[in-house]
Amino acid sequence: MATFSEHLRGRSDDELVRLLLRRPDLAHPSPATLASLAARATSRPSLERALAGVDAAVLQAVEAVVALLAGSTDPATGVRAKDVVAAVGAGRADAPAVRAALATAADLALVHPAGGRAVDPVLRPAPGVAELLGPATAGLAAPAPHDPDPAAVPGLLADAPAAGRAVLDALTWGPPVGVRPAAGPAAEAVTELVRAGLLVRADERHVVLPRTVALALRDGRTHRAPATPPAPEDLPRRDASLVEAEHASAAERAVRLVAGLLRLWGQAPPPVLRAGGLGVRDLRRTASALEVTEQEAAFVVELAGVGSLVRDDGEESPHHVPTTLADEWLALDLADRWARLAAWWAATPRWPALVGTRDERGSVRPALGPELGRPWAPRLRHAVLGLLADAGPGAAPDAAAVRAGLAWRTPRSVPPLDAVATVLREAGWLGVLGAGALPVAGRALLDPDADPRPALAAGLGAALPPAVDDLLLQADLTGIVPGRPSQELEALLDASARVESRGGAVTVRFTPESVRDALDAGSTADDLLADLAAHARGGVPQPLEYLVRDAARRHGRLRTGAASSYVRTEDPALLAGLAEDPRHADLGLVRLAPTVLAAQAPLHELLAALRAHGLAPVAETPDGQVLHAAPTVRRVAAARPRFAPEDGARGAQPPAERAAALVGVLRRAEEARAAGGSTGGAGAVVRGAAAEAAGAAAPARADGSPTLRDRASGVAAATAAARAGRPGATRNGPRPSAGTADPAEALGLLREAAAGHTEVWLDVVGSRGALERRRVVPVRVDGGRVRVVDTARDAEIVVAAHRVAAVTPVDAAGTEPPADDDPATDDPREAGTA
Repeated sequence: MATFSEHLRGRSDDELVRLLLRRPDLAHPSPATLASLAARATSRPSLERALAGVDAAVLQAVEAVVALLAGSTDPATGVRAKDVVAAVGAGRADAPAVRAALATAADLALVHPAGGRAVDPVLRPAPGVAELLGPATAGLAAPAPHDPDPAAVPGLLADAPAAGRAVLDALTWGPPVGVRPAAGPAAEAVTELVRAGLLVRADERHVVLPRTVALALRDGRTHRAPATPPAPEDLPRRDASLVEAEHASAAERAVRLVAGLLRLWGQAPPPVLRAGGLGVRDLRRTASALEVTEQEAAFVVELAGVGSLVRDDGEESPHHVPTTLADEWLALDLADRWARLAAWWAATPRWPALVGTRDERGSVRPALGPELGRPWAPRLRHAVLGLLADAGPGAAPDAAAVRAGLAWRTPRSVPPLDAVATVLREAGWLGVLGAGALPVAGRALLDPDADPRPALAAGLGAALPPAVDDLLLQADLTGIVPGRPSQELEALLDASARVESRGGAVTVRFTPESVRDALDAGSTADDLLADLAAHARGGVPQPLEYLVRDAARRHGRLRTGAASSYVRTEDPALLAGLAEDPRHADLGLVRLAPTVLAAQAPLHELLAALRAHGLAPVAETPDGQVLHAAPTVRRVAAARPRFAPEDGARGAQPPAERAAALVGVLRRAEEARAAGGSTGGAGAVVRGAAAEAAGAAAPARADGSPTLRDRASGVAAATAAARAGRPGATRNGPRPSAGTADPAEALGLLREAAAGHTEVWLDVVGSRGALERRRVVPVRVDGGRVRVVDTARDAEIVVAAHRVAAVTPVDAAGTEPPADDDPATDDPREAGTA
């Protein structure tokens, strides 16, 4: 029977490349030999990742193989594909799907051929798979010595009481453990079943359905029915034009909200909490200013934070301030701005839905706080979007349907329903979804090896309606943009008008306050009217012209300065009563002349108070020139997001080519191992090939002198070569080639021996540093410990993995391999470093 390591060595190069691509954790860091690859492929973390990524059909096939072989101690036994087809209850129509699932499991090295014909081999689970699936695989209890004889079970079932039949039916398909009733007919029925041997008492309160009884009740099957994917035709569908239109509208809104946040915080940055993050009141004010809910405001704030558009300014009294990167982002066009937001959202581990929830200490988690990171967030977003993409164009499933699809795809890692709903909600806010379906642009986020931003921008650009540069001005001081305003027109309207509604068209209204804002920013009445006329189809209506000129006439009639600050005017009537008004007591106004007032308040507070009084003052310089008091916009330096893709940052070598190069390295290492007869003799070749595959063949120092790592590798290679050729080895012959002293290979051999219940010679470093050789049967290898049964002493022992010096399979004759006669081996310092 072929072991797992032998099967891996016998795989073709294409099959190994396919394995490395489907299980990328096996290649990072690069293994040195195929034996190391086999040991890594059977480790618990790697098997966990592999099983977490398979669909329900593949998992069901693996469970069937494990369940059919449970309790077997003969390493030559196995199951064939037809046995698995029958075990899962597949008919003729479902048999090809079950065989395809088995083939996928074999590609992933979760099961492997152990003998038989090439077209219909005998299959066994990879070492470690059975332990990972647990003792109740497929809902069947683990085999036990007290299980009834399978031949006697039908008779026992025929004599079972009628009330006990319901108990057996409830436990048939698992889990096999049930709670024993305290009293009543059900308790009596359970007692009868225990007495008949159809149930076994686990403890005072629990009973277990024996494996042989469960298989008899299941007619020999391990599963009720073959796993099938949800039907995609049952999902609601949206028209493609509707999806693209809703996607474009949501994307434009998301960009506008982030830009509004930057403008708001640039003028009035909110303070940073002592523990970090944004205060609840500041979040509420931000939501009110952006006219969104607090939940969506938290999402917008987090989106700006993960893109480094805002950050803590690091001052003594810190505030959240827009960064210099925000100016770069604002200078881009709409499609490019959205592409960056979507890419940041897809890659960030931040989970904005946690804002407002309480941590284990009862404290509220704030936006931009340190406790919102969840490493699984990018994977969940990718999984949800991938499911929508595979569902077909226009598919718009709800959260429950998406979760059902994910339960089929990854049954061992099904996300909570509220997490799936959160991803769908955020994707809808951002415009990654349109009307609940995935648009063309959203598919760009599914390629992990490409920068998604160009495709995102191109997709949104195609979905956006053409920009409109026309403005329909009306006599009621409103204006209508019949479509999406151009960037120049939108900047003009933001500076001089207030948006009343958005939709297929944008409606704005001109007010004295909005016109004053434009004048405060440095525009004149003639400039503003000229800019409006350049975009207006029918010219500027007379009422709007009157509004602009009247605002300009009143604008600047009052002048302010610092006394801390002062107010002066040419019309004494404008200052009448200001100094005596109790509402202005905190300004400290003092009349210096009929046309001049001095104030103790800063200039910006004086301006705000006078404007609140209905006046329209402007600031002036000491020489009397008008100083346009544009809002002070703060910026701090930004660090670009680490997870955001940068131009040229992607690896030039495709994953398939990297995997093929690694396979070539492993083949050359295997050839060197076979030629040298030991792992240690091939160490230099293996290390050189691994360095070649990693692109690290060049010396680390400019003068070519060896680094510390080079010297350590040379010492290790020399030590291995010396051990292989020392006098003791020459006298007794080399260590058998099937054995190994390499730690990774040793763990792989121990896992294979545990899976096949075979004996090995185990060299262990004792408590005094001396080597001890034992003939053992490995039972379990997990958590850095090896549990074995010493056959000579008939005792079970546990050995720390770092104390294992070498492992050698017991040959057919059972003879002990030659011992090391070199006295240096007994040196505690050398043994301790084995």
